[in-house]
Amino acid sequence: MEDDHRTQIWGVRTTAGQEDLVATLLAERSKRRLEKGEETLYSIIVPPQVRGYVLVEAIDEVTVRRIITGVPHVKGIIGSRGMSVDELDAMLESKPILDELKPGAVVKLVAGPFKGSKAKILRVDPQKEEVTVELLETAVKIPITVEAENVRVLTEGE
Repeated sequence: MEDDHRTQIWGVRTTAGQEDLVATLLAERSKRRLEKGEETLYSIIVPPQVRGYVLVEAIDEVTVRRIITGVPHVKGIIGSRGMSVDELDAMLESKPILDELKPGAVVKLVAGPFKGSKAKILRVDPQKEEVTVELLETAVKIPITVEAENVRVLTEGE
């Protein structure tokens, strides 16, 4: 960060799973702008906890919009103003996924062959970081075991 400019953090929405590619393309564009003496991005962050977003540090929204325009997999900027460090801290705060997962909780599967299905947690295995769930929308209730990172809690258990 330069001393005479106040930069802000901007959230750039991307296609989920393409965050690293977008970050690389933004870095290349930013480097070319820097070589021309134009305003550029100061930093690019790909937060592992937040899929579908890349964070960039820049002097203003106009600079960010100029750099992201036409970049494949970029969907736009979050909001109409930059984010504060406090907002970032809340967004990036690491919460162990296993702390949220309890038997009886209703979850949504976010990866694998049953992606999008709702399920009820039967067991949690912290050592293997796996959960055993029972799909709610099937006629036959068969327990399946999935990695803990592949489920998201919808509601607390019954």
